[in-house]
Amino acid sequence: MKLAFFDDFKLGVVNGDKIVDVSSVVKDVPRLGPQDVIDGVIARFAEFRPRLEEAARGAGVPLAGVRLRPPLPRPGNIDCMAVNYMEDGTRTEPAPINAFHKSPNAVIGPGDTMVLPDVPATIFEGEAEVAVVIGKRASHVKAADAMSYVFGYVNFIDGSARGLPPPGNVFYQMKSRDTFAPLGPWIVTADEVRDPHKLPVKLWVNGTLKQNFNTDDMAHKIPRCIEWVSSIHALEPGDVLATGTNHRGLNAFQDGDVVELETEGLGRLRINIKDELKRTWGRETRLEWAARGAKEVTTPQLTGKYAPAKA
Repeated sequence: MKLAFFDDFKLGVVNGDKIVDVSSVVKDVPRLGPQDVIDGVIARFAEFRPRLEEAARGAGVPLAGVRLRPPLPRPGNIDCMAVNYMEDGTRTEPAPINAFHKSPNAVIGPGDTMVLPDVPATIFEGEAEVAVVIGKRASHVKAADAMSYVFGYVNFIDGSARGLPPPGNVFYQMKSRDTFAPLGPWIVTADEVRDPHKLPVKLWVNGTLKQNFNTDDMAHKIPRCIEWVSSIHALEPGDVLATGTNHRGLNAFQDGDVVELETEGLGRLRINIKDELKRTWGRETRLEWAARGAKEVTTPQLTGKYAPAKA
């Protein structure tokens, strides 16, 4: 099942190129906002599923005629795995397992805009990721049991403002900025994903393919990630665990860009990029930049505020 919010945050089930309003099925879920609705559906999905499936047989409306919203508007937790890919075999061994928190206030959805702030970042990037949606409370979960805690999966872009001073003061100010957590277009329930560790992931910028990798390159697999994160704090229904990216295709996001992320079976997430300062960088990916013999990891800023002074 594919669950989405649309228009004024009505809950819908996606069927092909249409979406069916099923909000009447979940009208009794206690709520202060839409996140409460999806959390309640996830936590009681065994109860709701038959009624949602029945309602989803009704007449839908074309997806092209609605405004899709983030399917998880404000998760209680967004935990992101760090350096969690083998980078196409260029890493000799997995990096030590690690993660960071990303602010739920950073969430945006399909068609929304990631806004690059007026800060002296060396580059702005967005990482294509598959994110796990937690289905039930998970605390000190063993890896062998972890997949039973997965409700579903969603496309996720981990926005980053890299190189901000001072050195070492990294993840919070780099990762948790407003609009830096695009996700969507919908949640796909776990039963529709045969193997989350064998999913092609692709990201385009202005129609040019930049990231193209498979989740089989993941270093610490989903069960281990859930085990490790849940040993630190409990995860609740509707929480998001992003599984990391292959960094070799990362590239500079810039004003006016249209970014599209598609994971096999999870739909395509499309967002826009806005930078009031109109800063520019080269269009090379990290891999292309390295192939030129560059010593720096990322292409340098070319023009605009904070660009390095030319010798």
